[in-house]
Amino acid sequence: MTPSTDKTPSAGASVSKDAPEAIKAIPVRHYGRYVSAVVVLVLLALLVRAFATAEGLRWKAVGDFFFDDQILEGVKNTLVVSVLAMLIGLVGGIVLAVMRMSKNPVTSSVAWGYIWFFRGTPVYVQLLLWFNLALIFPILDIMPIYKDEMTDVMTPFMAALLGLGLNEAAYMAEICRAGIQSVDEGQTEASQALGMTQGQNMRRIVLPQAMRVIVPPTGNEFINLLKTSSLCSVVMYEEALRKAQNIGNNSSAVVELLLVATVWYLVITSVFSIGQYYLERRYARGSLRQLPDTPWQRVRKNLFSMGRGTGSGAQGA
Repeated sequence: MTPSTDKTPSAGASVSKDAPEAIKAIPVRHYGRYVSAVVVLVLLALLVRAFATAEGLRWKAVGDFFFDDQILEGVKNTLVVSVLAMLIGLVGGIVLAVMRMSKNPVTSSVAWGYIWFFRGTPVYVQLLLWFNLALIFPILDIMPIYKDEMTDVMTPFMAALLGLGLNEAAYMAEICRAGIQSVDEGQTEASQALGMTQGQNMRRIVLPQAMRVIVPPTGNEFINLLKTSSLCSVVMYEEALRKAQNIGNNSSAVVELLLVATVWYLVITSVFSIGQYYLERRYARGSLRQLPDTPWQRVRKNLFSMGRGTGSGAQGA
């Protein structure tokens, strides 16, 4: 018989001699990051210096007029017309998207024609058409309901609201249609098998799931609408840009007041961009295993990873 060989180390054997030495991982240095950061900071400093030392620019006027009552009123008017126009665009977009996907050739063709017209013509032209509608229809006559002169009905606010809202509905229709079509048709068939009507299926099954696809481009559309509202000055609507232009022309501080309007637009769009981000984050909870980092988390991660490598050795450090 062959004697059995005991491969178990004896108690007196030293295990530490056979253990591998701990690896000391050294992160890879990315010097290009430091160089690019310095270049960007230098260019930014030169740009700031150019504006700060400009002889024809009076920064004191920017601060004096930033919280002026007329400017604040213009900002309020910008927010009001933008929010209301977005509501019109959102409701109209959902209706047009459902009409566009309808099997009824009449409703489908009407929706297609609406989208074709409003997406194919500039917003500037649409605003002018609404504002000058009294040249075509001097009297607004809705026989059993309402009758008045068109000049009294089509005020600057109404022209701005219709021009922005109806134009936005055409774009929102395509966004909503894409979101609705992203929901699997099997879920519609299942809801119909449960006895749901088409309206119940749309409200309870399709739209809640389509929101994940609809929300991101809708947020972008609203940000764009906030900036497009500056075109309403052409129809005499007193929004932020027109208020700034009026004050600038009267005070001989044209550029300074344009900078005031620019900063206010940046503030408004930044606030709504933050809201858009967290709204997208909310609707992404059902589709992502891990939610994306918040802006503050990304800043912290970038600051602490400037000198760290991205390889496996750096991860093990």
